[in-house]
Amino acid sequence: MPVKIHPAVIAVWAAVVAAAHIIPAIPMLGTGSTFSLATALSPLSGILFGPIAGALCSAAGGFIGSLVAPHTAWMGLGTFIIGTTTAFTAGCIAWGGWPLITLNARGSLIVNGGIIVYLIGTVLWFSQETGRSLLLFPLVYYGAGFAALIAGSIVAGRILTGTNKVLKLLVLWLCAFGGMIGGATIGNFFSLILYQLPRETWLYLTVAAPLERIIFSLATALIGAPLLAGLPKIGIFAGPQGE
Repeated sequence: MPVKIHPAVIAVWAAVVAAAHIIPAIPMLGTGSTFSLATALSPLSGILFGPIAGALCSAAGGFIGSLVAPHTAWMGLGTFIIGTTTAFTAGCIAWGGWPLITLNARGSLIVNGGIIVYLIGTVLWFSQETGRSLLLFPLVYYGAGFAALIAGSIVAGRILTGTNKVLKLLVLWLCAFGGMIGGATIGNFFSLILYQLPRETWLYLTVAAPLERIIFSLATALIGAPLLAGLPKIGIFAGPQGE
C-alpha cells in the first residue's frame, strides 16, 4: 500500500505552487495572460501526492496564485480549475495503474479518472459551434494527450518506483503531458466561451499548443525527477510507492 503523505508536506507544496504564479513564462495567445512556472508544477502535485490530494493541493495553490499574480488568471479566480484538473489527470496516470478500465473484487466497474476528464473535455468542445467546425484540433491535441495517458498508465507504477533514471524521466514527461492536456480540455472550453477566438487561431494552436505542453512537460520531468529521488532520503515519501 502507498505510504501516507503528511498533510504538512502537501500544504508546503501548495504554497510553492502559489508562489510559482509570480514567475511568468510565455504569453497565452488571445487571452492577454501568461503561462507561469506553476504550469510546470501543477502536474507534479498529482504525481507526488496522488489524484485527489494533488488536485486539492493545486486548487489551493492555484486560487492563491490567482490573487497574488492576476496576470496569470485568464479566467479570473476560476483559473485554478485548470491546474486542479491537470493535477488530477496527471495523478490518475501516475497512480492509477493498468488497465484503465477494470472490475474490482466486488464486481464494480473502475474507470481511470483521466479517461473521464478527456471525455468531459471532448464533449464540452463539441458542444460549441466553433468546436464542431474544428475536428482537427481535438483529434491532434487531445489525441496526443490521451496517447500519453495510455502509455504512462501502462508503465508508471513500475518505472516511478524503480531505479532507472532515464525511464523515470520519460514517464514523468508522459504523466505531465497527459495531465496538462487533460487540464487544457477544460480550459479550451472556457476559451471558446470567453474569448471567441477565430477559427484561424485554433488552427495555429493545433500545432503550437502541443509544442508548448511538450516544453512544459519537460520542465516538469526535470523538476520532478530529483524530487522523487531526494525526498524519500529525508523521510518525505512522495510519488507512487512500492508494495
